[in-house]
Amino acid sequence: MENPVIDSKDGGGHDDGVQVTCFSEVSDNVTLHFQIIRLDKQIYAWIGSNSAKLGHMSAAASTRPNNTVSVTSILGGGSDNTGSGIARRLALRTGFNIILACNIPKNIPVLEADAEKKLIQKLISLGYTRPRSVGSTS
Repeated sequence: MENPVIDSKDGGGHDDGVQVTCFSEVSDNVTLHFQIIRLDKQIYAWIGSNSAKLGHMSAAASTRPNNTVSVTSILGGGSDNTGSGIARRLALRTGFNIILACNIPKNIPVLEADAEKKLIQKLISLGYTRPRSVGSTS
């Protein structure tokens, strides 16, 4: 079940508006709910399964000088919680700063991987990822 994109752009030619996308997908008999809010140079994403609680929240951003990604826990859990790995990979894939709130069960690794896959597919369809380099194989 997918909700339409709510676009609050100002109508001008600027790409600095806020775009909100909400959708749901079923994976292994669990309904996953997603919300993506794209801001200027930043993406906030929420993944939830059985309730509308925020869950663990992580932030990921590129750091200099090596363009690696640093991740920190903002709310609940440590840097090894369910969403921190997803946040790191999203920052690498998009080039944006990422704030990710994740409220899915920890004890189902396949569900976490499926949620990440569905989120990345949506980000690609929305044009929020940077193109793969020519030599990239994955």
